[in-house]
Amino acid sequence: MRVQSLTLVAASAALLAPTTLPATPVPYRPPAEPAARGDGGVVAADLLARTRHCAQVSHGRYRSDAGTRATIPVCGLSGAVYWKADLDIDCDGRPTRRCNRRTDPQFSPAAAYTQSDGRRLNAERLPYIVLPAPSRIWNHRAHGLRGGSVAALVYRDRVRFAVVGDTGPRDVIGEASYAAARQLGIPADPRGGGARSGVTYIVFENSRVGRIEDHAEAVAQGERLVRRLVGGRARTR
Repeated sequence: MRVQSLTLVAASAALLAPTTLPATPVPYRPPAEPAARGDGGVVAADLLARTRHCAQVSHGRYRSDAGTRATIPVCGLSGAVYWKADLDIDCDGRPTRRCNRRTDPQFSPAAAYTQSDGRRLNAERLPYIVLPAPSRIWNHRAHGLRGGSVAALVYRDRVRFAVVGDTGPRDVIGEASYAAARQLGIPADPRGGGARSGVTYIVFENSRVGRIEDHAEAVAQGERLVRRLVGGRARTR
């Protein structure tokens, strides 16, 4: 019995013995980071490359803010227009927790456009951009732009989609809603937020969502339009 017991003990010890470690450990390699993309997998660098050279379609240039020099042209692409500017925060429309007269001294309870049900737009939730009112500088209506037109916004490595939701002064350009700023990673406080420069606004001619408040449709349309734009040719002046 003692011989059998010793045999079992030896076998158990062999099973419990640690396995031999490799002489050279395999180094850890973190996975490669994917290319910076936005909604729908659109690469920001592709859009920035398409908007590198401006074929100006506006008859003049815009100011980024009242009292500054007019240096910003509206440029043309195949089926779209664009400009590069700052981003001021627009909180106009339906009063909400973050967009109201207390948080924004320039708050207006009405935007140029309304939802499909007639209610005022919610700048805190709906990503939208602001077009300058028609003037001798440029008339956006001549390019088929209106409330609900689809826009792509590019800031650093982010691409986000929005709709046209408001109009502003005739000589100033570069404004988007609280929600649009948040999606781009830009401080959205209407008192001191926004971006001083570096935002590219691309608006697609004759595009429109069925319901201006339907952001999912804006993203779906925007993805298709952006892919078409990247593969198209620039329009000459």
